[in-house]
Amino acid sequence: MVRALICLELILNSINLNLVTFSDLFDSCQLKGDIFAIFVIALAAAEAAIRLSILSSIHRNRKSTCINQPNLLNN
Repeated sequence: MVRALICLELILNSINLNLVTFSDLFDSCQLKGDIFAIFVIALAAAEAAIRLSILSSIHRNRKSTCINQPNLLNN
């Protein structure tokens, strides 16, 4: 599960890189891409806090965080 969460963070970071790059390339006078990148960073921080709380709750209740267990979130 931790690998999946890290992969999600890498995807969000690549989105930020694309936003800033294309914003600078196509419209260097305005900061639309930079503002969206800051917004995505803020969303990623909030998402990371929620993910870690869910992950710690699952680990506390089930003593496992393995994604391969399909009945992990049942009950």
